[in-house]
Amino acid sequence: MKSKIPLILMEQMVMLLVFALAAALCLQAFVKSDQMSGRSHDRDRAVTLVQEMAETVRHCGGVEEAAKLLEANCSDGHFILAYDENWNPGETEEVHYVLKVEEIHGEQYGLGMALVTLEPCAAPAEPLFQVAVAWQEDLAAEEAV
Repeated sequence: MKSKIPLILMEQMVMLLVFALAAALCLQAFVKSDQMSGRSHDRDRAVTLVQEMAETVRHCGGVEEAAKLLEANCSDGHFILAYDENWNPGETEEVHYVLKVEEIHGEQYGLGMALVTLEPCAAPAEPLFQVAVAWQEDLAAEEAV
C-alpha cells in the first residue's frame, strides 16, 4: 500500500504558495495606499498654503506689498518661500517644497493678477497646486501721482 504522505506534503506546499502570493499582494496594496496617503496629505497642505498666500496677496493689493508683509525678497514682481519636509517655512538646508508668487501683467486696466504655485523640489517638479489670484488696484492713488 502506497503512503499518502507525499501527496499531503505537496498539497501543503501549494497552500503555502497561495498564501504567500496573497500576502505579497496585500503588502503591495498597503504600500501603495501609504504612498497615495502621503501624496494626498502633501496636496492638501499645498492647497491650504496656496490659498492662504493668494488671500494675502489679494488683501495686500499686490505681490510686492505681500512680500513686504512676509519679509520676503521680491524682485521683478515675484518672490519665493521655501519649506522643509515637515512644511516648516524658512531658509533651511533641505528645501523640499517651494512656494512661488509671480505677478501676471494682465490686459485689463485696474486689475492686478498673480499666479501662486507650490511645487516639490524633487524631480519631476510638477506643481502640487496652483491658483491665479486677481485684485482691484487702487486707481485713485495712481491718478494722484
